[in-house]
Amino acid sequence: MRGHIHKRVRTNAAGTETVRWYVVVDVGIGTDGRRKQKWHGGFDTRREAEVERAKIVNSLHSGSYTAPNRLTFGQWAVESWLPMIRTRIKPSTYDSYRSNMEIHVLPAIGHRGLQQLTALMLNTLYAELLRKGGERGPLAPKTVRYIHTTIHKVLADAVDAGVVGSNVAERAKPPRPGRVRATRIECWEPEELAAFLTAVRGDRLEAAWRTAAMTGMRRGEVLGLRWGDVDLDDARISIRNAIVSVAYEVLESSPKSHQARVVDLDPLTVEMLRAHHSRCWKELSQEPGERQLVFSAEDGSPIHPQSFSQAFGRIIERANLRKIRLHDLRHTHATIAVKAGVPVKVISERLGHESPAFTLKQYAHVMPGMQAEAAEQIAALVVCPKAAPKPRP
Repeated sequence: MRGHIHKRVRTNAAGTETVRWYVVVDVGIGTDGRRKQKWHGGFDTRREAEVERAKIVNSLHSGSYTAPNRLTFGQWAVESWLPMIRTRIKPSTYDSYRSNMEIHVLPAIGHRGLQQLTALMLNTLYAELLRKGGERGPLAPKTVRYIHTTIHKVLADAVDAGVVGSNVAERAKPPRPGRVRATRIECWEPEELAAFLTAVRGDRLEAAWRTAAMTGMRRGEVLGLRWGDVDLDDARISIRNAIVSVAYEVLESSPKSHQARVVDLDPLTVEMLRAHHSRCWKELSQEPGERQLVFSAEDGSPIHPQSFSQAFGRIIERANLRKIRLHDLRHTHATIAVKAGVPVKVISERLGHESPAFTLKQYAHVMPGMQAEAAEQIAALVVCPKAAPKPRP
């Protein structure tokens, strides 16, 4: 199966001739018994067509041939890819894919032919996102790399579906967030956290604020906690669910790591949860069932995650505390634990990190001076003479 080169000459109204070269290959026999051919092109020179013919024939023999089509990147992403993955990923992940596509990707390359997309086009897109971004300004390298990862997934599934021959995203060069100075993690010192816990005394959600601060749970995990997951006798909770906001709609999901974990509680947190259980009993006029959310609105419905964050902001403003995000309570818990000498493996398990190595990478740089003792111990083992020895004659 070698294929052949076909020359076409077209003459416009002014009498000017245009020569284009096409590659024509046989791709088998149709259901009607007739030979099927596919045209590729056109090319400006015969040499360009010959080079392409060699590539096409090689792909036919290797089984990697993809028939030409006019499908655009936008058509594939919106009409095929997004509906295909919707049931395979978390709602929050799907929403991030969809919004990044709509805001950052499709306006730039959505009109491009799927088979004509190149690594250079993707690199140009990444450079523009880093330089200009969107309505809120330039995007962070980490965000642009996440967008690259999404595009890579789109094209990988296109290769599997046989609508494109190769994944050009594999040859693209997205930014490397690790090469950019790390963003400083904002967290409170122990005395600031103590001041916050004093400020929330008497608050209806006092137990929620303390649980978040003393366990390092994520916002959605705190709001998704159910009484069936709370064992006050053994002072521990099982984190199995999360409440998330997708396009402002409240949905139930799984923890970020997709795995449940068990977190032990300190005695005062247990005491506050017992008091909170009694309060819920009064509000609902019955004992909260195992499926009832631990922290909910007075009618038992879920608390919107954004409302929870806004309430946190109002509390620290009233208490005149240093401004941090609600998520920074998690960072505060981790850094205090490390400074207290808690083993990194234990901290990693409490936070639900993928590994202790990730925990070290995340928090080691926010502990200045913690190696001072090690430095002194090493120096103490080295005997330093008062004067340098004289060289031998």
